[in-house]
Amino acid sequence: MRMSPQGVTVVALLADPDAPTEIAHRMARTLSARLADKSGPGRRFDVEVVSEPFTAGTEDLPTLMRRILDRAEAENWDVVVALTDLPLHSHGHKLVVDLSHEHGLALLSLPTLGALRLQTRARRAVEEAVLGLAGAPAIGAGGPPQGQPPLGRFVGRLAPVHPGTVGEEETADLRYVLSGPRGYLRVLVGMVRANRPWRLVPGLSKALAAALATGAVATVNSTVWSLAEALSAPRLVIATVGSVALMIGWLIVDAQLWHRSEDVSREARQRARLYNASTVLTVGIGVIVCYAGLMIVNLVWALFILNDKVFASMTRTPLDSTDYWTLSWFVASVATVGGALGSGLESDEAIRAAAYSKREQERRHMLQEDEDGHVET
Repeated sequence: MRMSPQGVTVVALLADPDAPTEIAHRMARTLSARLADKSGPGRRFDVEVVSEPFTAGTEDLPTLMRRILDRAEAENWDVVVALTDLPLHSHGHKLVVDLSHEHGLALLSLPTLGALRLQTRARRAVEEAVLGLAGAPAIGAGGPPQGQPPLGRFVGRLAPVHPGTVGEEETADLRYVLSGPRGYLRVLVGMVRANRPWRLVPGLSKALAAALATGAVATVNSTVWSLAEALSAPRLVIATVGSVALMIGWLIVDAQLWHRSEDVSREARQRARLYNASTVLTVGIGVIVCYAGLMIVNLVWALFILNDKVFASMTRTPLDSTDYWTLSWFVASVATVGGALGSGLESDEAIRAAAYSKREQERRHMLQEDEDGHVET
């Protein structure tokens, strides 16, 4: 690790675009002071954030660490912590962090931190990594310094974190990974959190417009009144599940979100399964939120528009509070189907952001533009 003149340790947070960059910027506001407080008197830290698609085109750990090393050698950085929202793999396990004490490098995979208190967990992990790298003596081929604190505490006591295998020719000298079903689940919910499914709701504006129009028409249709009256609760549940599933499937197919890997290796298959599971969950959360919103809007519309005498004459039953809820529930299912079939979302970036494979394509494009810009200059 190099030491800057004037006794200041320069820390770079090299972050992938989108969520990692936002996390890095929020973290950087207080990171210098927190590092100085924890490292003792006389130590100063200068933190800067660099947003670059450093994972574009590869998820191979040795390649990524070499990229980070090359980037660090081109700058006056003492410690580099790279943040990515990609789920990285090492020998069948999910990577938490790669560390190189010789070069002052760390690579942190944010999905392994889970979904809850992500900003706090990421800050703690970065703090411990920086302090360990900045305080460790330079090492050679002998491996990492003894007594390095395990990183399991950064990601929660229940997370199955343990040291991973590091090849002799790799830049990293210490690696921590997640394993087992709990590790898979933690990474999956972390990926959904990184996708930020709440952003899908405004991204579904076209589908919502079609669904609201369908719902408005269905609410004043006497045939729909009769159907809603005749349906039992189990059938209403089936209608809900079917309409939501149809909407999820339509969005994934229409926006081409399903990830297919040309690589047949075990890690590529694991990565594809994680990508697709996170996409289904992310889109599903967005659709369910929209479905709930449709129910509320339909209920308000029904309360405003329905007339008890007209309703009773058409259905031969009096209109009561249960009928409002039943009708709103059924109409929400009908409207969801209408919204799915009537929407054109292939150009909606908020939908495409729900898929890691699409973000990877965007990062490759950004990296290619940067390389072309350097060539032209």
